Amino acid sequence: MLDDFFTRAVVAAIGVALVAGPLGCFVIWRRMAYFGDTLSHAALLGVALSLLLQINTTLAVAGVSVIVAVLLLFLRRSDTLSSDALLGLLSHSALALGLVCLAFMTWVRVDLLGLLFGDILAVTRMDIAMIYGGGGLVLCVLALIWRRLFAATVSPDLAAGEGLEPDRTDLVFMVLTAVVIAISLKIIGALLITALLIIPAAAARRLSSTPEQMAVVAALTGSASAVGGLYASLHYDTPSGPSIVVAAMVLFAVSLVPGGVIVRRMVSKTRGDRP
Repeated sequence: MLDDFFTRAVVAAIGVALVAGPLGCFVIWRRMAYFGDTLSHAALLGVALSLLLQINTTLAVAGVSVIVAVLLLFLRRSDTLSSDALLGLLSHSALALGLVCLAFMTWVRVDLLGLLFGDILAVTRMDIAMIYGGGGLVLCVLALIWRRLFAATVSPDLAAGEGLEPDRTDLVFMVLTAVVIAISLKIIGALLITALLIIPAAAARRLSSTPEQMAVVAALTGSASAVGGLYASLHYDTPSGPSIVVAAMVLFAVSLVPGGVIVRRMVSKTRGDRP
């Protein structure tokens, strides 16, 4: 079954979407969309290092993203610059370093378009194994820290007062985001990874009445976007990443129309009718 490249791409994209949806809810709640951009831009530096050191690309991207996340957390605590300035500094510095390093590697043929916008032909069985293995680990950790992470999102001071260690929880959340970005690189590309985190979660917000419900709906919306986008990519010969984002954007637009409100009311009524 997984011998067909398109089947592998669909399976991989669904795996990414199932993880990105719930995590994207926290990205929206915590207003950290630009943080996702920072890590996704750092992914190119990870790709360059993987080619230079001859190591697995996903592992290299995850490692660089985690380092950038930890560095951001450290600099934010030192009050050197404001958070948005730090994000801009790290984001564009990592992107520029990655592109410069790739330009110097004249002995390696690099598909820059595929790195930036995704390449369904690049997905292998090993990639699928890493997506579902890493994604499953992310979901397990997210489930374990859900209460603490949600409390730290609502009120860091209150979470600290209850002994929930919001700083440590923030670090874990950043690491989880870095892992998701690393496993998403081949499917959606470095420049559009954040869209897969944000848009399905934004659509789910219109159709949900509880945080847990929003996480589930975001995962389903992301999966539908992934499948629809990849089919459009195959049919119209467009890059996979932008096609998935356009499909997600269409679903978000649908959630804005009156029908989306009706669906939300039906979901809320169903929850209210449960014993």
